[in-house]
Amino acid sequence: MTESTAGDYVLGTHDAELQRLGVQHRAWRPVVLECWKNAGVTSGSRVLDVGAGPGYATVDLAKIVGRSGRVVAVERSPNFVSATRRAVQERSLSSVEVHELDLMHSDLPTGPFDFTWCRWVLCFVSNPELLVKKIANVLRQNGRAIFHEYGHYTTWRFFPQRDSLEEFRNHVVATWRKSGGEPDTGLQLPMWLARNGFVVRSVVPRIFCLQPSDYMWRWPSEFIQVHLLRLQELGAIDSAFADKVRADLAAAENEQPSLMLTPLVLEIVAEKV
Repeated sequence: MTESTAGDYVLGTHDAELQRLGVQHRAWRPVVLECWKNAGVTSGSRVLDVGAGPGYATVDLAKIVGRSGRVVAVERSPNFVSATRRAVQERSLSSVEVHELDLMHSDLPTGPFDFTWCRWVLCFVSNPELLVKKIANVLRQNGRAIFHEYGHYTTWRFFPQRDSLEEFRNHVVATWRKSGGEPDTGLQLPMWLARNGFVVRSVVPRIFCLQPSDYMWRWPSEFIQVHLLRLQELGAIDSAFADKVRADLAAAENEQPSLMLTPLVLEIVAEKV
């Protein structure tokens, strides 16, 4: 699949998005590995990867839990499911199962799981609390649900300020909400967890102040490049605006001093009690 189709994710599932997600995963990988370790994911763990995308986290989890563990990846997009299955087969990861299903309209695979991992998924689904309830149903007693969700998306800013880049961010938020999602879902997540049998064990804010030389800079930078095309595809912006954003991004990356503040992400670990 090289083009987005009707009913697709608001960010798309085309090949350019698949590659961008790889950059995003590599940028966040040190943070995520620390998060999993602190939560207790280890050899022999049974982990459900909720909204697994192209399987980058699935592969990392499989290497951690080993042959004595189990990783089950669930994902709606056929393109991403195929990418995950290829990655699993290429690495002979026998402990991984991959399921193509819609998180809102299907039951999650049978557990019980020791952990669930859910990154930037609740903010896109139509009923995030329903998904929290489904997660609770497949976790064992004292199992842990691990989330990365945005808490304040509009902290994403450039310094010196560049109006076109902030307008781009606002277009992202508008199309997100138009599709039925909510960027700042992380703020409501503790309440949904409490109502569905969880106790929040930790909340860690993840926000970065970056320079262009930092690898993490590539996460938002690649997103801008790929999502400009998606916004044009959706009819939200025209080519003149896209060109202005590209020019301002290039200026931000080549002029000194230049800083970027990233969107605030909340790392939440909750225990089923």
